[in-house]
Amino acid sequence: MEKKKILFFIYRMGGGGAARTLLNIINNIDRTQFTPVLVTLDRDGGYEEYVAEDVLFIKLGTKRLRGAVTRLAKVIREERPDIVFSTIPNYNIVALLATMLARTGARNVVREAAYLGGTPKENAKLRFAGLLYQRASRVIALSKGVKGNIIKRYKVNSDKIDIIYNPVDVENIQALMEREDVDGAHRPFFQSDGKTIITAGRFHHDKDQLTLIEAFKTVRDEVPGTRLVILGEGELEAELKRRTEALGLAGDVLFTGFRHNPYAYFAQSDLFVLSSIREGFGHVLTEALATGTPVVSTKAHPGAEEVLDGGEYGLMCEPSDSKALAESISSMLELDDSKRETIIEKGLRRAEMFHADKIVKQYERMFTDVLKKT
Repeated sequence: MEKKKILFFIYRMGGGGAARTLLNIINNIDRTQFTPVLVTLDRDGGYEEYVAEDVLFIKLGTKRLRGAVTRLAKVIREERPDIVFSTIPNYNIVALLATMLARTGARNVVREAAYLGGTPKENAKLRFAGLLYQRASRVIALSKGVKGNIIKRYKVNSDKIDIIYNPVDVENIQALMEREDVDGAHRPFFQSDGKTIITAGRFHHDKDQLTLIEAFKTVRDEVPGTRLVILGEGELEAELKRRTEALGLAGDVLFTGFRHNPYAYFAQSDLFVLSSIREGFGHVLTEALATGTPVVSTKAHPGAEEVLDGGEYGLMCEPSDSKALAESISSMLELDDSKRETIIEKGLRRAEMFHADKIVKQYERMFTDVLKKT
């Protein structure tokens, strides 16, 4: 079969789940069938160094989304991809408009990763996106709940939507977790006596790290010496740090900023906690499971419950409930070695279900199917 070219478009190869997903697809896609091209805005991202060397990587020369349509259209005309693949609503809209402007016959596949909408303004925006999504050959939802939301709020027909979970590069994660990539200034925090709890994600209201900090206060008061490591960055950083200091936790909470290799930090921790209000999938949960770190999570709708199968692979509690979260954390930290090992083994098996090899093959089949339907 003649090799087909897939152009992957994202705003930047930053630290979020969308960038990690594209990275896993691009690096693992079958080179005998597909040639990947990566296009971003003119923004640097922490995952750029991990993009495979044989991938053509193009930056559009603009940091502004409004200037990206004509520039992306030019790249599409020059590269002549068979498929333009994009993710996140605003960037899906840009990709669809650019493909229309380029007039090369390229097909669009758009991916939805988040459970969006709720307010009249947001719902109106999503309906507009849905009108453009009707021009796409396929819409990818990364969970059953996200698919339902696309049908409800975007008004996209169900038969146009495929569910493909996020790929997890298990071997790469396990190799990275064994590297000594914990910053020297952070190592004493892990080497102290007591248990270490870790979380990772953007400092955003949806991630609700404030509830985790409140829950940690309860846990730390009950078990002195317990520590919390928070990986990430975002607009709420100052607020989170102020709350930490107000609760008298400054010496027991470590803000590390963005880490290129979070898995080295996961491997040094006793428990991973996700405190989100909502998650389209909960990619970081699968990554934590792949490192052999037990997990506590809120029932962040709709994705977290799908990843953990309603609590089969980690303890779960209602979102925005610091008391329930503290109880779940304490329960997990108090497990004896035998029960803890059982949970770790189950988590590793669960991570294998999202293995990049399996998920990327689903993408390959989907791309091939799209191209067959001329």
